[in-house]
Amino acid sequence: MPSIKQFQVTFDCAEPERVARFWCEVLGYVLLPPPEGFDSWEEAERSLPPEERGSWSACVDPSGVGPRLFFQRVPEGKVVKNRVHLDVRAGTGLVGEERLATLEAECARLVALGAVRVQLLAADEDNESCIVMQDIEGNEFCLD
Repeated sequence: MPSIKQFQVTFDCAEPERVARFWCEVLGYVLLPPPEGFDSWEEAERSLPPEERGSWSACVDPSGVGPRLFFQRVPEGKVVKNRVHLDVRAGTGLVGEERLATLEAECARLVALGAVRVQLLAADEDNESCIVMQDIEGNEFCLD
């Protein structure tokens, strides 16, 4: 039986801190505190070689329930659809018009943060409605 109980989700991106701050706002997460011995991330960054500054950021669920999200700078831009995406669960347990209204309200909040609405996937015989979106660097996620 596996003993792994925790995992993190890693995003490749151009601006790790910017993307981390976006996801903090989406999920109610917080940025990691600066490393021990530093009063701020700015101070910690100054101790690194220039090429390593701003190369990563991470955020965590303050309740300790959700996975850590890690954001690492990569030189190439995003060119194709993600093979893995996050489902942001805003409408859990809701159906029909109540679910759609909840999803639309959350979608408006996320668009104000810089997300992009891609498409509404309407309910069918097997699935409830969800909204496909992109974060501030174009990574797809579902608002469901």
